[in-house]
Amino acid sequence: MSTTYSIAEARQNLAALVHELEKKDHIELTRRGEPVAVLVSMRTYQRLTSPKISFWDAYQNFRRAHPLKELDIEPEVFDDIRDRSVGRDVNL
Repeated sequence: MSTTYSIAEARQNLAALVHELEKKDHIELTRRGEPVAVLVSMRTYQRLTSPKISFWDAYQNFRRAHPLKELDIEPEVFDDIRDRSVGRDVNL
């Protein structure tokens, strides 16, 4: 659940809101009880605006960060997880 302030409250307590954003991802601002804007933390802003990487690059990063051999996990442990059946018939 997000924290909500009116624009008037936010104007009077901007410094406190900035301190609060150091601990939270976002704060919602309202006008006459209706949500109109969101303040986001720098951490959230950077996450939202950072360049997106491809699935393959993310997978390679994961493999480098979590090598199966060092974790003493053999790749065969995943052999029985995937359902290798053909699937169901679909009438078009």
